[in-house]
Amino acid sequence: MSGDRQRWGTKIGVVLAVAGSAVGLGNFLRFPVQAGKYGEGAFMIPYLIALVLVGIPLMWVEWTAGRYGGGRGHSTAPGIYDSLWKKSRFVKYLGIGGIFGPFLIYMYYVYIESWCLAYAYYSLTGQLSNITSSQGFIDFLSNYQGLSDAGFVSGTVPGFVFFLITFLLNMTVIYFGIRGGIEKLCNIAMPLLLIFGVLLAIRVITLFAPDPLHPDWSSINGLGFIWNTDLSALKSPKVWVAATGQIFFTLSVGMGVILTYSSYLRKKDDIALSGLAAASTNEFAEVIVAGAIVIPAAFIFFGPGEIVEIANSGAFNLGFVTMPQIFNKIPLGAMLCFLWFFMLFLAGITSSISIVQPSIAFMEDEFKIKRQKAVKIFGVVAFVLCQPALWFLHRGVLDDLDFWGANFVIVVGATIEIILLAWIFGINKAWDELHLGAKLRVPVIFKFITKYITPTLLLALLIWFFVEDWLDIITMKGVPPENIPYVLGIRLVLVGILLFLAIMVWIAWKRHKSEDKAKDL
Repeated sequence: MSGDRQRWGTKIGVVLAVAGSAVGLGNFLRFPVQAGKYGEGAFMIPYLIALVLVGIPLMWVEWTAGRYGGGRGHSTAPGIYDSLWKKSRFVKYLGIGGIFGPFLIYMYYVYIESWCLAYAYYSLTGQLSNITSSQGFIDFLSNYQGLSDAGFVSGTVPGFVFFLITFLLNMTVIYFGIRGGIEKLCNIAMPLLLIFGVLLAIRVITLFAPDPLHPDWSSINGLGFIWNTDLSALKSPKVWVAATGQIFFTLSVGMGVILTYSSYLRKKDDIALSGLAAASTNEFAEVIVAGAIVIPAAFIFFGPGEIVEIANSGAFNLGFVTMPQIFNKIPLGAMLCFLWFFMLFLAGITSSISIVQPSIAFMEDEFKIKRQKAVKIFGVVAFVLCQPALWFLHRGVLDDLDFWGANFVIVVGATIEIILLAWIFGINKAWDELHLGAKLRVPVIFKFITKYITPTLLLALLIWFFVEDWLDIITMKGVPPENIPYVLGIRLVLVGILLFLAIMVWIAWKRHKSEDKAKDL
């Protein structure tokens, strides 16, 4: 049993920590891209429906399964799955994804997080305010990443320095544990993040149209771009798939982090209300705050005609090229630019420290390794395995890691979780477990949704992704020939990690059996 079990300082602490896990770079970068790329009024209705039918049920599934497994001495998916389905000898191996997925995401996420810290620094020093064109910001980002004219990536000293600072900050917070590190940081960072976001949103909403030839390019019309529903767009399956995919990203479901966090709760802690509070905090950050900053700002300065083009250029272009370009056109732009990037950094670090916890908890629970030693082991391994994303960013390594970690693993993981809890463990038992100690009574319709609607939608989503996107990515269709060795190399590394985790699970359960036999003697 983990030494950190039941050591949350306050209930608000667990809510902020889980919300911190969910509120990440995807809220402020990926959500505006998805909301913009499908055109005016096309995204929010599918998004909200997906939230109700997929996101919220999965959120309650993870809180329920996590607390149930935690009460039986397990804080990670292999042990939690084993608790839910005692008759199966193999279900614990399906839980490997709950450790593998977060670790895989960490291999590149912490590097992108370090960009935000670097850009916050460059905002204060005036280096960004001296850039006057979109191409200038593109060149600045490329130079920071180490992309030469020849296309070869060799990394940069500033890039490595900011990565090292960010990595050490992560490890320091993790070292001090759930209560002394993660919860303490989230109690400070989450309110600060939301304050920065609200300040930026207010500034954007109060902007006047800068172009007298286009007085309709206003913040209010920018909000209308998101919220004025175009019912004809609902006919497109791609919008529904994109909206459902965003829900996975934004709530951090399917990757095993919420399972670990909720495992530290007491038997009668209110998981129905706590889970909903954490999800609501995340949605406020994404829909209300991020939705009032990025699209309205781009609408004001570039107009509706370029919104889709900007969104299609990707999250990195939006966050590190378009947004600083906009801030340079606003009074006190350098300070606003700093708030933007430091807000992104806070969102990044509250997420990255959370995705480390499943790996640490696995070592603590199953091998009785003390936390400080577990953090040191993780730190050494993670530092080495973060290097491919750092040095071979433009060789397809980061995109491939992102596909496996933030696409494939979490959707497959979420499907396994909900089938395991709703069908094998049993929806009635799961419903009783959810309401144990609950002050909030979940509407009974969610019992039907969790057992039938959500699994059906997840299976349909898996089939869609495989046919439309995943098959081409898995077979490396379209990967430039010069990048294939790098992509193959990182995939071999991932296979090695998976095999290593499978062996570790086998060893852990063999030890458990030996210990149980010794107790019986």
